[in-house]
Amino acid sequence: MALAIKYERMIQGGLVRDYSDLARLGGVTPARMTQIMGMLNLAPDIQESILFLPLVEKGRDPIPERVLWRICGEREWRRQREIWTKALREKARAKDQVPDSSEILSSK
Repeated sequence: MALAIKYERMIQGGLVRDYSDLARLGGVTPARMTQIMGMLNLAPDIQESILFLPLVEKGRDPIPERVLWRICGEREWRRQREIWTKALREKARAKDQVPDSSEILSSK
């Protein structure tokens, strides 16, 4: 999300011409750059939520990338919010089903 915002500012500021320039600069395919920039079409509250997700130092991201691309494909912010909320609930539910280390240690 932060990259998409930064790249958009680079285009607006005239530092690069377009997504193709950004892709070359970033060492990614034009298709990947289009995916990254598609995040700018997310509802503002979802963008903010993504920006403030906790840093993942180990393990998987809280919301899989495939879910983000699905949300980005939705034009209606209302529908985006429904999918986002469902993904957050599923993640919370999965986390609740796996005991954390303190629960395991206290049961011994």
